[in-house]
Amino acid sequence: MSDTSKKVAIVTGGGSGIGLAIAEKFTAAGIQTIIVGRDKEKLAAAKEKLGELCEAMSCDLNDLSSIPVLISDILKQFGQIDILVNNAGINVKKDLTEVTDEEFQAVISTNLCSVFSMSREVVKHMLQRGSGSIINISSMAAQYGLPRVIAYSASKTAIDGMTRAMAVELSPKGIRVNAIAPGFIETAMTANALNSDPERKQKVFARTPMGFMGQPSDIGDAALFLATDVSKYITGVVLPVDGGNSIGF
Repeated sequence: MSDTSKKVAIVTGGGSGIGLAIAEKFTAAGIQTIIVGRDKEKLAAAKEKLGELCEAMSCDLNDLSSIPVLISDILKQFGQIDILVNNAGINVKKDLTEVTDEEFQAVISTNLCSVFSMSREVVKHMLQRGSGSIINISSMAAQYGLPRVIAYSASKTAIDGMTRAMAVELSPKGIRVNAIAPGFIETAMTANALNSDPERKQKVFARTPMGFMGQPSDIGDAALFLATDVSKYITGVVLPVDGGNSIGF
């Protein structure tokens, strides 16, 4: 990897799961990493695990007005932002006809609107430096149709479009923008979903050519690659990290 010892990264939803795995890879590479989330206990435990290169900041990204303040505070404390990983997200799993307007809006607000607001505020700073890397976390729900997750699917499909639009606008100014589309990754959330639905679990493995689920660290490795100069000629891609699930039959 290129020199990462002087880089500063933000990882939203960095207190657990995929976000924590990304933060773990970043700090191991010497990147000063700020993890952002709502659960102060999870953030504190993650900071304890990741060590002195990790800083935890509590923020409800649903409150869009708090985002400019958060970015301002980070810049005051660390002086720069080189990498932004928009990972925080929520889901509502219900039949389409049962999803309320409020539930749909809540998913869109967290998964899409906060990503835009975070990116906008960070880009203002990155433009001054003429460099930066933004990584959005997409989903298989944007690659093909998944039932009972209509709001989540809508938000992640929009993330893919926003990634491409941002890349075209910002790459001439030195800011690369990419996305990662995780496949089925072994997390507590995935285990709960699949173990309670044997038919869905069988379908997952049947259409994954590699025949097993990924680890959060697999997403962390991909994020570290896209965050650093070893991927300096890559922008606007949505990278599936899925064991072939998105092309499986």
